[in-house]
Amino acid sequence: METLAGWLGALPGSGVLRASPTAYLLINAAHILGIALLVGAILPLDLSLAGVLRGPALDALAPFASRVAAGGLALAAATGLYLLSVRPSDYLANPAFLTKLGLLALALINIAMQHMGPGWRRVLAGERPSPAVRAVALTSAGLWVSVLVAGRWIGFV
Repeated sequence: METLAGWLGALPGSGVLRASPTAYLLINAAHILGIALLVGAILPLDLSLAGVLRGPALDALAPFASRVAAGGLALAAATGLYLLSVRPSDYLANPAFLTKLGLLALALINIAMQHMGPGWRRVLAGERPSPAVRAVALTSAGLWVSVLVAGRWIGFV
């Protein structure tokens, strides 16, 4: 953990974030934007796949929402890494942060399972989601909301 914390604390630009409240504020705002894009795209998609929401055809919605969510994930991950670099030892010792990372890993594994499965390809081809696709989508929605809650929990631990 010490080596990881040292590496994170030495990331280029991390000193700027530690020294400049404005820089930290901007990176934090970008992190929130990434989360908004991710969750704002993935929840409607998951709930549509699960049959909870009705809206555009899934073969049109799924590719677009997936790309928006991927962009949000990339932005949230990059900015999150820099936010972590400000106080890496503190975050790596924070049980809420570690819980967030574990939930994030589960959410990413869940997405990979969904996107590699034959049911996803059938949805993209215009077919109705199978019960397995619906179950994975509901799991995804729960996991992403849990990641969000764990992220907010960090500041309270």
